[in-house]
Amino acid sequence: MADKPHRDQLRKLEERIAAAKLAREPKPSRQNKYEASSLAWRMVLELVVGMALGCLIGYGLDVLFGTLPLFLMIFAVLGFAAGIRTMMRSAEEVKRGRKRPGEETE
Repeated sequence: MADKPHRDQLRKLEERIAAAKLAREPKPSRQNKYEASSLAWRMVLELVVGMALGCLIGYGLDVLFGTLPLFLMIFAVLGFAAGIRTMMRSAEEVKRGRKRPGEETE
């Protein structure tokens, strides 16, 4: 008779443990198969747009001041740097978004 309450308690404890394990399991990924390629294209576009804007601004300043290659080269480099910086921000955003809620940040 004394064994019966212990068995019931053990069964209830096992059920609670199983429910807790199920709750802690990571949710299945809802990514579609094209998400990585869309992220890559986004980063490439950010780089190209930054470079193109830098070139356009530099060319415009060169035409305005009559110093054709000077501002074009300077702003092309600045546009490239801005594109790289934007790409790095996007990568950091994706990295933060993919961490699980219980993980510590580095």
